[in-house]
Amino acid sequence: MKEKIRLRKKAKAMDPILRMGKEGASDSFIGELGKVLKKRKLVKIKLLKSSFENKNKEEMISQIIQKTNSDLIDAVGNVIVIYRK
Repeated sequence: MKEKIRLRKKAKAMDPILRMGKEGASDSFIGELGKVLKKRKLVKIKLLKSSFENKNKEEMISQIIQKTNSDLIDAVGNVIVIYRK
């Protein structure tokens, strides 16, 4: 729990590294996210409104978490923070 709080504080100062557009959690987006997670471990993602027009935002977030094998640290509005060890 303390680690999650520490990571959340660290993420507040970060700018979004990736932006997910209308293609949603496509294979190319997940591949790029995997590369970024290897380098940085903590990633802030901005979900553009077009990315979840026809889908539920919570389902999309859980799909990203499952495909990247990472943990959700924070989700505020259209911005999520994920972490992978």
